[in-house]
Amino acid sequence: MHEAVRRDGARLRLRAIDGGDAEIDLSGYRHLEIVGAGKAGAGMAAPLEAILGDQWSARLDVGGWINVPADCVRPLERIHLHPARPPGSNEPTAAGQTGAEEILRRVEALGPDDLCVCLISGGGSALLPAPIKGVSLADKLAVTRFLSAAGANIAELNTVRKQLSRIKGGRLAAACRAGRLVTLIISDVLGDPLDVIGSGPTVPDRATPADALAVLMKYDPIRTVVPTSAFAALELNAGALDLDSANAACHVENLLIGNLAHAVNAAAEAAERLGYRVSSAVARTMEPTAEEVGLLLAETALAMQRGDDTPFGQGANCLISGGEPVVRLVPAEQRGLGGRNQQLVLAAAEYLIKHHASGIAILSGGTDGEDGPTDVAGAFYDDDVRAAAAEFNMKPKPYLARNDAYHFFEQLGAMIKTGPTHTNVCDVRVVLVECDAQQAARGEP
Repeated sequence: MHEAVRRDGARLRLRAIDGGDAEIDLSGYRHLEIVGAGKAGAGMAAPLEAILGDQWSARLDVGGWINVPADCVRPLERIHLHPARPPGSNEPTAAGQTGAEEILRRVEALGPDDLCVCLISGGGSALLPAPIKGVSLADKLAVTRFLSAAGANIAELNTVRKQLSRIKGGRLAAACRAGRLVTLIISDVLGDPLDVIGSGPTVPDRATPADALAVLMKYDPIRTVVPTSAFAALELNAGALDLDSANAACHVENLLIGNLAHAVNAAAEAAERLGYRVSSAVARTMEPTAEEVGLLLAETALAMQRGDDTPFGQGANCLISGGEPVVRLVPAEQRGLGGRNQQLVLAAAEYLIKHHASGIAILSGGTDGEDGPTDVAGAFYDDDVRAAAAEFNMKPKPYLARNDAYHFFEQLGAMIKTGPTHTNVCDVRVVLVECDAQQAARGEP
C-alpha cells in the first residue's frame, strides 16, 4: 500500500503495477468513504488511514466499512472492519450478508461531491454475499457448492454467482452515487483478471442471466439439484445490469496494486541477500493438481542438486515459485484434513523418501496464512522431517490418498503457522538444496 499510495499535500497519487496511475485532488471532495472486502482488507485499510493522516481524515470526515475474516478484525481510527466469516471457512455467511448490505447502503448514500475508495483482495467473493431478490443466502450457497463439486471451472462459477448477486460483477460500482470511485485491487488469481478477483464488484460483468442459466443447465440439465429459486430468478433476468447507464453518474477506475509476482520477487530478493543462487517462476494460468506440482518440485530439487538443467534454469540452489494448484478430494466420509499446500509438500515428500534423497528442503504456504479448512498456512519437508517420519514409521502414501496431510505433518512438527497475514496473493513455494560433491569440489556454496 505504501508503494501504491502516496499523499503530497492535497494530492493522493496512486500507482498501479501495470502503469495505470491515477491522481486525486482531495480538496475537491466533501467526504471520503472507504469500502471493500477481502483477506487483505485490514492490511490495506490501516496504511491508507495512515497515508491520509489526521488532518485530511478529519477534513473529509473519512468513514468506511470493510468485510474481512473474523481473525483479521482490529480497531482502526475511522474504518470499521466487519467480521464477515469465521477463520478457516471460505463460504458466505449471514454476517457477511449484513456487511454487504451495509456497504451497498453507504455507497448509495453518497453524492457527486463525494469520493469513494474501494479495497478489494482475495476472498472477497465469500465475504460479500448479497443475493438478488427471490434467492436466499442458503440457496446461493447450495448453488456454489453444487457447481464446485460438479467440476465447474472458476469462469463458470463466477458467471453464475455474479448473476445471482446485487454487489458482484460491477454491481457495487453501479450502486455507487459518488462523483468518483477508485478501486485498489490485490490479486489472488493467476493472470490477474480484474473481473474475477473478489468477483469484480467494481468491474463490469459482460455475462448475462442467460449465460448463467446455460452453466446451470450444463451441470443440472433436468433441474433436480440446483434450487428452483436460482433458475426462476435468472429466467426473470433478475441479475441483468445495464452497463451503458449503470455508472453514468460515477467515474470508476480499477487499479491493480499487488499480485503473486510481487511476493515471489520479494522472496527471491531475500534469498539472494542470504547468499543463495536463485531461480524463480510465477504461474499465470491454472496449475495442475497439488500432487503433480509437488512431484515436479521434487524432481526439480534432485536435478538442482546434481547441477542438471531444470525447467527453471541451471545453477540455482534455491527455487522460489508461485501458483495455485488444485486438489482432488476423496468422498467426505473418507477424507482427512489438509489443504493444497500441505498436499503438495506431502506429494514431494513421498517422492523424495522413495528416492532416498537428502539435503533437500521444500516448503509451500498460502500467502494469506490459510491452507484449506485448517489453522496453518502450509507445511515443509526436510531431512529432520524425513528422519522423524522414519522413526514413527509414517508413510506419506495413505495420508495422500485420503487428503490427510495435516495429520501427517502435525505429528512431525512440520507445519507453517503464521495466523492471518493481511494479504492474499496465492501460494509461494521454496525449494532449497545442498550442493553435491562435484559442486563442493569446485568451491561452490
